[in-house]
Amino acid sequence: MDEMLKLWALDMHGCGGANGSASTMLGQLMDCKGELIRGTRGGSRMLLPWSADIEVIVNKHLSWQLEQVVYEQYLNRESAERQKWAHCGCGRTQYYERLHAAHLEIAGMLLERAA
Repeated sequence: MDEMLKLWALDMHGCGGANGSASTMLGQLMDCKGELIRGTRGGSRMLLPWSADIEVIVNKHLSWQLEQVVYEQYLNRESAERQKWAHCGCGRTQYYERLHAAHLEIAGMLLERAA
């Protein structure tokens, strides 16, 4: 689920560069702060159809606490971990418990949509 959400963030929101994502591999690595996300350049991007589903699930079906954790974890590349926890109004343990709950809810809703 973590890898799917990383790809969702890249597909739907870019890496936070000025115009979405850079055109070179080096530029993309700089935009993503050195985090290489496999399968995002060239070749088949099989997740793309799922990205729209994930976007709807995150924005429309998660509680605001879970939505906030997903956004902090996958879209906020500027803040340190402690800042992400503070933005969500919780400590480390609760942050990761919420993130795990979000993963389970998103996965469950994706399975329902696929059925």
